[in-house]
Amino acid sequence: MASDPAVAEVLGIEAVPSQSSLSRFFGVFSQRTATDLGRLHSWAVSRLPSLKEGYTLDLDSWSLLHEDGHQEGVAAGYTSRGIKPCQRPLIAALAEAKMIAGYWLRAGNTNCVNGAAEALCQTLESMPSHIRVGLVRADSGFSHESVLCVLEERGLDYVMATRLTRPIQSLCRHDQAHWKDTDMEGLQVQEVELGQPGRRLIVIRQRIERRPQAGGKLLLEVPGYRFQALVTNLPSHFGALTVWRRYNGRADIENRIKELGEQFAVKRLACSGFWATEALHHMAIAAYNLCVLLQRRLGQLEHCQLQTLRWRLFTKAAVWSRAQGKPTLKLGIQGQEQREWWREILAKLTGPPNGNAVETLAA
Repeated sequence: MASDPAVAEVLGIEAVPSQSSLSRFFGVFSQRTATDLGRLHSWAVSRLPSLKEGYTLDLDSWSLLHEDGHQEGVAAGYTSRGIKPCQRPLIAALAEAKMIAGYWLRAGNTNCVNGAAEALCQTLESMPSHIRVGLVRADSGFSHESVLCVLEERGLDYVMATRLTRPIQSLCRHDQAHWKDTDMEGLQVQEVELGQPGRRLIVIRQRIERRPQAGGKLLLEVPGYRFQALVTNLPSHFGALTVWRRYNGRADIENRIKELGEQFAVKRLACSGFWATEALHHMAIAAYNLCVLLQRRLGQLEHCQLQTLRWRLFTKAAVWSRAQGKPTLKLGIQGQEQREWWREILAKLTGPPNGNAVETLAA
């Protein structure tokens, strides 16, 4: 792509820089530069419409493996492959829009909750005035008093998984009288009042024989079941099963992480300097958010990953010319159906926004 002269012409630059030029460029980036680039995500969020019920903000962290281990911020930390040299980013995403609202790179030996309260405050403060957060969800790594207090002080609802500590495990061993059946076969719940006003603890158990797909943790003391525990401040008219269902949607953030890592190359973007690496990641996330906004402009109802967009839109033979002094990009599109589809795409991109979606082009 860097050697394609049409790319430079379309972007309005003399040439696409080489990898070594980009490495030297990002090598001088500082913390301030990386922070400024993080504001690109706030700009992308500002292009979203408001929702009456508010958006759902999901928090998560994961491990970026760097087995050579010489980059700044790479340290031995827990990964799915054991203790390995890594970095541990923290991410915030708006579930309904599938858009990244915040990103922070951290050292590999950082715990999930370290810096989470500060990052959450920064994300909430950067939200445009017309974007309201209606619910915050996170896994057990973020179920910490510092995070919960930030949410409660701001009057935000949350549902967080929490670790199955010994006191909670004692609830799991209660006899049948403490468990309530639900309308889902093999799934039972019990609710316990916590000491803090407004907080609720919900414990879920699923019988593996009836629900082999069940998530959660196995307890040796109670064989045949998987257990989960959730802490929430949702009002009591949200039943335990409703709270559990609302939390389950959080798993979709794993798809955002996977897409960023594999298709937007976040896994492979690493410089020797810590802030240079974070700056690169911010730019990759900005590209992801632009793809989300492009699909919204085209009226697409389902989120398409980059590889699908590349096949449909970006990977097309083209010739750049200046016919009669007018810059012209000639696309090599064959077939009447494809031509009509591209005309519709161009009309959507150049005209005022409307609610009509571009049809999906058949393979």
